[in-house]
Amino acid sequence: MNEWLGPLMFLGALVMLSLGYPVAFSLAAVGIVFGLIGVGLDVFDPILIRALPSRIFGIASNFTLLAIPYFVFLGAMLEKSGLAEDLLETMGVLFGPMRGGLAIAVVFVGALLAATTGVVAATVVAMGLISLPIMLRYNYSKELACGVICASGTLGQIIPPSVVLVVLGDQMGVSVGRLFIGSLIPGLILAAALAFYCWVVALLRPEVAPALPESERTLRGSALAMRVVQVMIPPLLLILAVLGSIFFGLATATEAGAVGALGATLLAAANRRLNLKTFRDVADATMRNTTMVLFILIGSTAFSLVFRALSGDKFVFDLMANLPGGYWGFMVVSMLIVFFLGFFIDFFEICFIVIPLFVPVAQALGIDLLWFGVVLGANLQTSFLTPPFGFALFYLRGVAPPGVNTGHIYRGVVPFIAVQAAVVILIVAFPSLVTYLPSISFGR
Repeated sequence: MNEWLGPLMFLGALVMLSLGYPVAFSLAAVGIVFGLIGVGLDVFDPILIRALPSRIFGIASNFTLLAIPYFVFLGAMLEKSGLAEDLLETMGVLFGPMRGGLAIAVVFVGALLAATTGVVAATVVAMGLISLPIMLRYNYSKELACGVICASGTLGQIIPPSVVLVVLGDQMGVSVGRLFIGSLIPGLILAAALAFYCWVVALLRPEVAPALPESERTLRGSALAMRVVQVMIPPLLLILAVLGSIFFGLATATEAGAVGALGATLLAAANRRLNLKTFRDVADATMRNTTMVLFILIGSTAFSLVFRALSGDKFVFDLMANLPGGYWGFMVVSMLIVFFLGFFIDFFEICFIVIPLFVPVAQALGIDLLWFGVVLGANLQTSFLTPPFGFALFYLRGVAPPGVNTGHIYRGVVPFIAVQAAVVILIVAFPSLVTYLPSISFGR
């Protein structure tokens, strides 16, 4: 019975999470309950609990995790100040003349916002409020419109800077800067794949993605070119400040996040969009998101302390390391586990519960952790889209107009999930897509 306490503990955590209890408290509660069971069965030494406070202080003093509030602040500032709205409106006019142009514009803006913010909620909400009503007004399919907004909004989880990659780097012991650089090519490939899918759909079924009527294209010629330059310069400057400083070794990911947060604030001020209300809203969003992450991390620390003491990690290691097929068997099973867990729990939960169990096995099998981390990041991105608990679906549902229901959103994301899965397979088949840029960069 004792050797099954670890697996039962893991199953108990999944049950608690599936019932809808808060993640941080679910993990901590399961850890406490199974710790008490272990004490009763004399397989858990209660003195181990003394290690928990030092671990919590270690979390609070972790320099890498400091990047999270910086990137959340950056994304919230672009959203609240209206800079993201300007970008969406202008790109819609630019791509409007072609069939499917509005959908492709959403992908383009999603990729651009991803490269400056890395925050899914801000991107999906902004595009849902601005682009969805416009696409529906010009007879876009509700499913295509919802699907492309959700999928494009999640690009911030694989195109750096990304909160997912920050958490993965911390959990895997891999440089966050190298993860950022390694994920750049796969992220751009994914964005191109989403745009290509929209173009193909518009080509095969013109009625679901028509061109913008000529009467709506009010900006033309030099006026349109000037407007494009005006809205493109701010995000490009931020991308250069954040990713350029990492790529050329001028700053760590955390330092680059601070530069990006300051840059977004200065851009908002330069556009006369910065006031006390905006700053308070941005600070509030940053505080809420950062607190959520830290509480989940503290809960998962209590969980993992008891889980390892009950030899749960040894059980998982023996199971995963001895799968048929060795290296490829582990890759297939681990990717499928992450993918299917994404249907029911959030990427933070997967990162803090499952990833630490996979890393020792990957190291034992000689897998490059940089490549493995980017593959995991691309796979984790689908957790935002997979029904019934994909966060991007909820973000869009919260701002969708009355004519759009949950069924439209769920059906709309299915083909985009398939596109993302195809890109994950491509990254697995061609590791050089991840390893090439880190091998030539000067980043730390």
